[in-house]
Amino acid sequence: MLFPLVARLGWTIEVIQRSPFFKKGTRRREWHGLRFVYLWSPLKPGVETAVHSLLGVLYAAVRRPAILHLHGIGPGFLAPLARLLRLRVVVTHHAFDYRREKWGRLAKAVIRTGEWLGMRFANERIAVSPVIAEHVRAVHRVAPWVIPNGAPKPRVVTSTASLDRFNLQPRRYVLCVARLEPTKRQNDLLDAFESAALDGWSVALVGRVDRTDAYTKMLLARAAKNPSIVLTDYQTGRTLRCLYSHAGLFVLPSSMEGHPIALLEAISYGLPTIASGIPENLLAPLPRESYFAVGDTTALASLMRATVTNPPAHEARAAARQVVREQFGWRHSALATSDVYGRVVGR
Repeated sequence: MLFPLVARLGWTIEVIQRSPFFKKGTRRREWHGLRFVYLWSPLKPGVETAVHSLLGVLYAAVRRPAILHLHGIGPGFLAPLARLLRLRVVVTHHAFDYRREKWGRLAKAVIRTGEWLGMRFANERIAVSPVIAEHVRAVHRVAPWVIPNGAPKPRVVTSTASLDRFNLQPRRYVLCVARLEPTKRQNDLLDAFESAALDGWSVALVGRVDRTDAYTKMLLARAAKNPSIVLTDYQTGRTLRCLYSHAGLFVLPSSMEGHPIALLEAISYGLPTIASGIPENLLAPLPRESYFAVGDTTALASLMRATVTNPPAHEARAAARQVVREQFGWRHSALATSDVYGRVVGR
C-alpha cells in the first residue's frame, strides 16, 4: 500500500524479496512502479530474516542506492554494517518484536540489540506509532519520525459467494484477521467465543495456516472439535474484502502490536469492533468500552454478547470511519516517508 504511492512521488523503489517464497513462474520484476530483485534466504524462522537482511545489505553495497530502508528492528541489527559500507540508512521500527512469545531468550536478546543498533546508527528513524516513538526517545535518546500505518479505502463486496467456501452466514460471524501466533491470542478469542454462546454464530480466523507450527496445530484441533470455528488460511483481495464486508463483529485480542492495520481496516468497513486494551490498540478511534484487558476472556465474552445484542450506533461507526479516513490514510504516510527520504539525501 505504501511504496507504490512513494514511487509516484518521484522515487525509484527497489524491493528485495526472499526468493524461496516465490515460484520462478510467479516472480514479477515490476509492479505499480516498484522494481523487484529476488535473493535467496533459508526457510528457517529467525535465521531466515538474519541471512536475508545480511544479503540485502551486501546487495545494496553493490547497487549503491541513495537510501537503504531497513524495515523492522531485527534487520536494524545491520545498520552499523550498512553505514560502514557508506550507505545512507533509514530504519522503520514496526513493533517491539522481542516481546513476541514465540522467541526464546537468545532471539529476544538479538532483536533487542537490533533495536539499539538500528535506532542509533540509522541516518533517520521512523516509528509507526506514538507509543513506539515515545519508547525510542526515552530509551535511545533519539527522535524518530512518527508515520502511522494506514487503511486502504474500503471496497465493500455485496456478493456473499466467498462466504460459502467457509460456511459462514452474513452478519453472523466474528472476524479476526491476524497472523496465527501466540501474541495475537486467537486462543483467547476462541475461549471467549465458546463461553459467550452466541446462538447461530461462527468465528473466522484469517491468517496463514502452517501445519508444522504448534500454536496453529492447537487452533486446528479446536476447529476440528467445533464446526463453528473456521480457519480460512491466508486471504487477500476480493475474498478478504468479502469477509470484512459481511462480518457481524471484529475482534483483535492481541497482547502486542505495532500499529494494527487490521484494526483500522475493520473500522473503515464500519464493523462493530472490540480490541485488547494495549496502548497501540488504544490509538484507534474506538470508545473505551470497546476494549478489554489482555487475556481476560470472561470480560471479552461479556463484551461480545453485549456488542452483538446492542451494536454501536451507525452514527458512531460512521464517525470512527471518518477518523480513519482522515488520520490514517496511506497517502499521508507516503508523503511523510518521502519527506524523510528528502532529509536523508539533502533535498
